[in-house]
Amino acid sequence: MSQSTTKIEALLFDLDGTLVDSAADFIFVLNNQRLKHGFDVLDDQSIRNTVSNGARALTELAFGGSEGEECFETYRTELLYEYMKVVGDHAKLFPSMNEVLLSCESQKIPWGIITNKPRKFSEELLIKLNLTTRCSLLLCADDVAHPKPSPESMFVAAKKLGIQLENSVYVGDHERDIASGNAANMITVAAEYGYIENKSEILEWRADHIIQHSSQLKQLFLA
Repeated sequence: MSQSTTKIEALLFDLDGTLVDSAADFIFVLNNQRLKHGFDVLDDQSIRNTVSNGARALTELAFGGSEGEECFETYRTELLYEYMKVVGDHAKLFPSMNEVLLSCESQKIPWGIITNKPRKFSEELLIKLNLTTRCSLLLCADDVAHPKPSPESMFVAAKKLGIQLENSVYVGDHERDIASGNAANMITVAAEYGYIENKSEILEWRADHIIQHSSQLKQLFLA
């Protein structure tokens, strides 16, 4: 990982597992749901590793089955309903991430979020973490026709912020994040500290940088 010499125009993040450590919310909800239906709790790490894959993957982890099956959809709907009650209650910024954001703000570099998380959950999470007024951009899956791994969200972000994507950074903890950023010719950063089940696959994502801690973003782009 080498020091970047480019003055960046924006620093954009995936949400869950990259900017915000929200796994505790899902651990709380999913294990309560399992207990309600007569199952034992799952270990925390298995849930953490699955969060970035979304509600369908969490439902499959907890109850098996597959999308479209009536029982599966019932569990998934219940999961989302219960999650909405507690979204953000147990979540927090990753360590040193607030310092990264403060550095962006002091240098007048806009930072924002591009996520496949639905807007109603994303907005509530930002409210709970007092990030709403600090964030220059929030783009969610329901804001575009083709969410990540499509680069559409990146192009929308460029238009809204008035930035050149080749001089802007996208940070994510999933292969689709890096694919989306690469397709938009952005500077891409893989967050190895995020919710990644098999970290040996990160090199295959072809990110420009791989970081093990959020503080490395300051070293790379905000020094």
